[in-house]
Amino acid sequence: MSGRPFESIRATIRRHAMLTGGETVLVAVSGGADSVALLHVLMALAGELSLHLHVLHVDHGLRADSDRDAEFVRQLAGRLDVPADVVRITVPSGGSLEAAARAARYAALGVHAQRLGAQRIAVGHTVDDQAETVLMRMLAGAGVRGLAGIPPVRGRIVRPLLHVRRRDVVAILQAAGLPWIEDPSNRDPKFLRNRIRHELLPLLTDSYRADVVPALDRVARLCRDTVGAIERMATRELDRLATTADDAIVLPHAALAELPQQVAAEVLRQAAARLGSRAPLRAWAHRGLARILASPPPRRPFRLGGVTVETSSGRIRLATAPPRPLPARELTVPGRIELPEIGRVLEARIVDATESEVPRERQRVVFDAALAPSRFIVRARRPGDRFSPFGGGERRLKSFLIDAKIPRWERAHLPLVEGDGRIFWIAGVRRGREAPVTAATRRVLELTLNPLA
Repeated sequence: MSGRPFESIRATIRRHAMLTGGETVLVAVSGGADSVALLHVLMALAGELSLHLHVLHVDHGLRADSDRDAEFVRQLAGRLDVPADVVRITVPSGGSLEAAARAARYAALGVHAQRLGAQRIAVGHTVDDQAETVLMRMLAGAGVRGLAGIPPVRGRIVRPLLHVRRRDVVAILQAAGLPWIEDPSNRDPKFLRNRIRHELLPLLTDSYRADVVPALDRVARLCRDTVGAIERMATRELDRLATTADDAIVLPHAALAELPQQVAAEVLRQAAARLGSRAPLRAWAHRGLARILASPPPRRPFRLGGVTVETSSGRIRLATAPPRPLPARELTVPGRIELPEIGRVLEARIVDATESEVPRERQRVVFDAALAPSRFIVRARRPGDRFSPFGGGERRLKSFLIDAKIPRWERAHLPLVEGDGRIFWIAGVRRGREAPVTAATRRVLELTLNPLA
């Protein structure tokens, strides 16, 4: 197989490193011209690249005669001696039928590729599809990410035909003597893409005496370059600013808010992605992230694809689950208790006053043992708690923690060491005024919060 379209496809594969050789490729074949040409081209390259091809036809069950398409693909694959499977899916109702069908189709392709161990999933989008997508998103008011259109590569998905015209695809099939079938739904005007394909694009071409498809493809490529630059910048900022703890990512609010808004939003999206989110940055997501970055920030958390984004005390936290609650436990002096919810162990020991030093770190405090109880309750905060910090007067615990700039998500599982109904220590934060060590102290109670080994 040779010719200009084929060489263009070969160059696309090489430029985007779609196939490097030896891969198992799951080829999505609907039976239409684009997908049949895709299979034909990949078969022509199979020997050169040592490819192992497998065809999958996804039957959406949306037409009464959809079995005809499935049978056509089976026969075509048999004729070409390529293994093929057909899967029937159920498209969820509600919302955009086209979007729901696409999501269900890609999910089915992903499952099948996983079962086969396929490293790549090849789909047959052309540059005409790209132009239609750009126009659709332009009409919807999309930003630069939306106008970037269809990417040549996304994860395992590759699109070798993305830089060739649909008419070239038809020419490839005619030269090879390969049949294809037309899906009647591709002319149904109830779908926006069909109205753009059959009405708007021809109107633009006729009105301006120019083929607008290459121009729209160029818009997509330029936007994709811009998005790539934003993504690279955001990755650097995320690596620089993020701290990870307890299956969460925490970022400084002020530093993030100083970045260009598109970069800051991409930092948050990538942070969410590292925690498992696959949510795209649609307009609603941009609005939510803009509120998170505002001053003052919102008190309510924001959800991004299964990840909770919240801000408090100058920090932004992304996590898939709230912090584990801290149950009440009894600490006998001397003794130790483990606090697995926060990965710490609390130890209590009695030492002679001459052997004790004034603590210089927040993870250790000392009390006069004669004035302290022999048993403590270690618990999370409760509504109405009051606290008397060392050197200060009694106040609401909630107000104290806010003034101490303890983020909201940490307050719920701060260990409070309570004895005789009084808070002796907010572990790791501040000791209370009870049982101070003085010159008259003979024995010292030492409490230490250490990492749980």
